[in-house]
Amino acid sequence: MSGAGLLLGLVLAVVLVLRSGGGGYGALGYSDPGAVTKVCAYVLRFVVDVASAVAAGSLAYALFFTASEPNGRLSPDGWAATWVAGWAAWLWFGGIVLMMPFDMADAIGVPVSEVLGPVDFAGLFMALYEPRAWLASALVALVVAVGCRVALRWRAALGLAVLAVLGLLPPVVSGHASSGAAHDYAMNSMAFHVVVAGLWFGVLVALSLHLRRGTGQVEVAVASYQRFATGCWILIAASGIFVALLLTPPAALVTTGYGRLVLLKGVALVAVGALSVVARSRAVRDRPHRLVRLAATETAVFLVTFGVTMGMVQVSPPAVFGPELSPVEIAVGYSLPGAPNLLNLLTTWRLDLVLGLPALVAAAVYLLGARRLRWRGERWPPGRTTAWLTGCGLVFVATSSGVGAYAPAGFSEHVSSHMVLGMLAPLLLVLGGPLTLALRVLPAAATGRAPGPREWLVAVVDSGMVRALSHPAVAAGLFVASYYLLYFTGVFGWVIDEHWSRMALNVFVLAVGYQFYWIVVGIDPSPRRFPHLGRLGLVFAVMPFHAVFAVIVMTMRTVIAENYYRTLTLPWFSDLLADQRLAGIISLVAGELGLVVAQVVLLVQWYRYDRLVDFRGAPTGEEDEETMAYRAMLTKLRQSRSG
Repeated sequence: MSGAGLLLGLVLAVVLVLRSGGGGYGALGYSDPGAVTKVCAYVLRFVVDVASAVAAGSLAYALFFTASEPNGRLSPDGWAATWVAGWAAWLWFGGIVLMMPFDMADAIGVPVSEVLGPVDFAGLFMALYEPRAWLASALVALVVAVGCRVALRWRAALGLAVLAVLGLLPPVVSGHASSGAAHDYAMNSMAFHVVVAGLWFGVLVALSLHLRRGTGQVEVAVASYQRFATGCWILIAASGIFVALLLTPPAALVTTGYGRLVLLKGVALVAVGALSVVARSRAVRDRPHRLVRLAATETAVFLVTFGVTMGMVQVSPPAVFGPELSPVEIAVGYSLPGAPNLLNLLTTWRLDLVLGLPALVAAAVYLLGARRLRWRGERWPPGRTTAWLTGCGLVFVATSSGVGAYAPAGFSEHVSSHMVLGMLAPLLLVLGGPLTLALRVLPAAATGRAPGPREWLVAVVDSGMVRALSHPAVAAGLFVASYYLLYFTGVFGWVIDEHWSRMALNVFVLAVGYQFYWIVVGIDPSPRRFPHLGRLGLVFAVMPFHAVFAVIVMTMRTVIAENYYRTLTLPWFSDLLADQRLAGIISLVAGELGLVVAQVVLLVQWYRYDRLVDFRGAPTGEEDEETMAYRAMLTKLRQSRSG
């Protein structure tokens, strides 16, 4: 059944590509590259998409659907899934290598023979954005393919899985969702859509192979898959509907080729969901032996969906031919109501799906965790809850309020958002102690079962990478050097020019700030024990570097990322140097404020610590007992993994 689905998906992709004709090329000002170039480009794209999904999903299956051994090694079923992921990654890599010349020729409307020469190929590679995105994906596939041959432990497989998921994203940044009006929403939603769909399909393939082998605890994997598939179905439906409405007006769903493909894909996803949620539950209850047949049918429907997607990639959505966009709409995806005065900053809101929405979810999950502790009769300090909620609120404001909306258009607004994400919000988030709360709330996985959220969390926090990043010199270096390298080397001009790189920068800034403050004032014990005096000295050492950075920004006579800001042609940002001086002032005030508050918090923590320790150094008190319990738990887990 799966082989038939693969063949049907390929045939469907070819038929849709050939039926599209050359109208789409003519609308974009290009010639039809010919049937050979088009068919090879999209058939190879089909292979790449399927292989990348199998690689990422199989690694996820090895991690979260099979029970690892007590010493941290993957189980035989986990290793088998990793082995499948490795072969899929080689196919992923080889498919991209073969596809790139066809894809470049298709992009400019010429036969593939005209781009095979070294000079022509190199010139097109540098001129087009898509080949560089595919190259990034190919490099990820190569690393995953090699890594899967040597990964025997859970943490190694986790690193490869994260890398494989990131490898799914480069094609998104060069697709239909990356341009046009509201491309910020479209790209973010499409990223969620592609990642969730890829993981779902890959996990399904790994489960199907597991069922055919009939080894291990199949019933545990099936039960976990049913919950997983239901969640994926909901996320895919929500993101898919959102993207479809952005790229296709409702009236165009039945009047355009792209719209009809959207409806066809929707029907296929409904069928996949029905098989996963309804049919599978009945099979588990009545006839478990029917699971293999159901999994094969579900895989076949998924492959048909991939074929429909290839047809959608080949056809331009109606939104591409909408009204002419202003320079600001082209650059950031939406228009701005006017100058960034107080009224506009307070009334302009645009939800950020990468950090703004997760901040709201993180606040809600934290409240649920604190409430569960209270139900059990355990105390959770309200100050920590207040700090966490305030930190989440600052992240939401920095990314989704007027500050976040204007950040891509003005340097001072960008720096304001940057300072909140890197200097103020992380300070409050670490004071919330989310790791301690999670470890007190989450139950441990039963013996012989697949690792649960508690085990995943401990494995990440106690990993070698986190221990290395938590070294004071590394954390302080990243915290300070990132500002100088970003703004004084020309990197910022490249980063600010694309939506995806702006989102990646926001995530990076928040992560670096959180890592630094975790070491300095964090409630959750870090992997490295650092005395209060050393932490205070670390803050004092960082302060002058940040102050010097702010002064340099204020006194510079050249405009940072001038070409980008000039192309926006915003009348209220005509004096870019004045806006840059304002950004320097904001950086100085917000940055020094955050570091001073960190010093005050650290001194208070130091004072409380001294009061909790008697003259022999014996720890007493609630907070120190939490620290001791946390460290005892990590020690026990390390011993069990090495034993």
